[in-house]
Amino acid sequence: MKNAKLIEIFRNGHIVIPLYLLKNYKKFNLNMNEFVFLMYLYNLGDKFIFDISKFSQDLGISTNEVLELIDGLTGKGFIRVEVIKNDKNLMEEVVLLEDFYNKLSLLTIDEVVSEVKDDGDIFDIIEKEFGRTLSPIEYEIIKAWLENNMDKSLIKEAIKEAVMSGVSNLRYIDKILYEWGKLGFKNAKDVEEHRKKRKDNRDKVEDVDMEIVDWNWFDDDE
Repeated sequence: MKNAKLIEIFRNGHIVIPLYLLKNYKKFNLNMNEFVFLMYLYNLGDKFIFDISKFSQDLGISTNEVLELIDGLTGKGFIRVEVIKNDKNLMEEVVLLEDFYNKLSLLTIDEVVSEVKDDGDIFDIIEKEFGRTLSPIEYEIIKAWLENNMDKSLIKEAIKEAVMSGVSNLRYIDKILYEWGKLGFKNAKDVEEHRKKRKDNRDKVEDVDMEIVDWNWFDDDE
C-alpha cells in the first residue's frame, strides 16, 4: 500500500486506530501494511465473513495484495481463517481475531510490569500466594494501588490478612484496603496499632468478667 493510498483509507474513515496500538505496533513485529490491514480487520469485530472482494474494495487494493496480507498475519499468528457453521446451519469461512487479542493481552502485561519494576515485589508476593500468574485486570488493579501512592507495607498487610482468611482473591484484598482506607490507615503500623487496641480492649473486658466470677458473694455486705 502506497502512502497516498493509506492517507485515502484514513480519510474515508475505514479505519480507526487506538492510540495505544499505534504507539506499540512495532512491538508486534509487523510492517506498516500488515498493521494497517490488521487495524482494518480489528474495526470489523471479533469474527466476520472472510470476504476478499469486500476487503479489496474497502481498502482500494488488489485481491492478491489482500491474500498476501492475510497470509502474513496468519503466519505471524495474529488471525485465523476457519470454516464454521452459521445460525442457518450453513458452512461459512470466517476470520477470527482471538489470537490478536491474546497477543495484545500479553503486551499489556509486559507494559505494566516494565512500568512498575521497582514495585515488582508486590506482584511477586501476590503471584506466589495465589499460586498462579496474575491476569491483566489484576495487574491493572495493583498498578492503581501503587499509582495512588498506597504504602507497600499496607498492601502486604492486606495480602497477609487475605491469606490468613484463606481467600486468594484480589478483589478481597482490594476490599480490605478500601475498608482500611475508611478507617484512616496509611501503613502497616496503623493496622498493628488498631489490632493492639482491640486486643487491649478485649483483655480489659475479660479481666472485668473474671472479677465478677471471683467475687465472693457470700461476704458481700451491702
